Amino acid sequence: MSQHEKINYLEFPAKDMQAAKTFYSKVFAWQLVDYGPDYCSFSDGTINGGFYKADVNSSYEQGSILIVFYSNHLEETAAKVLNNQGKIVKPIFEFPGGRRFHFTDPSGNELAVWSDK
Repeated sequence: MSQHEKINYLEFPAKDMQAAKTFYSKVFAWQLVDYGPDYCSFSDGTINGGFYKADVNSSYEQGSILIVFYSNHLEETAAKVLNNQGKIVKPIFEFPGGRRFHFTDPSGNELAVWSDK
């Protein structure tokens, strides 16, 4: 498949680089590579990206794009988020086609997880 004009890389702001790395490696099993104290790359096996040191965050309510993960076990994923310094900001709700919840990571970035199960 051609990579031409496809999404190739995502970057997240991180107020606390270590907290971001710990959260995403424990909750989503991301592989991490440090590039100094202010940048870290990640890979989830499908997409690559990075964390950059910043005192801002992305929020769906403020117009940021919403990145949505898929889970076979929504409640288990929600528990992992809570057990690793994340916060549920929209509890699990139903929508046509499935269920999802929104959460913030330790830096306050809002993301979501959905399931069709």
